[in-house]
Amino acid sequence: MAGDNQESLKTDPDESLQRSLKAGPEQLVYAGILEKGMFFGLLILLITFGIYVFGVIDPYLPHAEVPRYWSLSVSDYLHHTNIPAGWAWINLVGYGDFLNFVGIAILAGVSIICYISIVPLLWKNDDKIYAILAVAEVIVLTVAASGILGSAGH
Repeated sequence: MAGDNQESLKTDPDESLQRSLKAGPEQLVYAGILEKGMFFGLLILLITFGIYVFGVIDPYLPHAEVPRYWSLSVSDYLHHTNIPAGWAWINLVGYGDFLNFVGIAILAGVSIICYISIVPLLWKNDDKIYAILAVAEVIVLTVAASGILGSAGH
């Protein structure tokens, strides 16, 4: 028994730390998807912003009118511009200023895809509690983004 304690004292703390800092397979999958999704969302944002700024597609609100609304609250802005709240922007995606929302939606939704992708890996590795928590996270994020609880998706 005393020999066991002496052996555990002889282990290199740096080696133990290095082992504990290694990412698990589910972390690598999550990070890989998050990285690709982030770059894709940013690329879409840059492209759609260029389309908006250079007037390739007409905006819903002309550029010259935008400063007129800067001081309004969100509800006043939506009321004065006749823009519906929540996910109704999808119906307006044909306008240059609403096309930008596509990249934002991708960036906001990539975490959901990451969680979905690690559930089978967690389940296979017998981390059932973490798998259930990941499914719960997907449900919470999806419900919150959907607006069915009255938050209108934001």
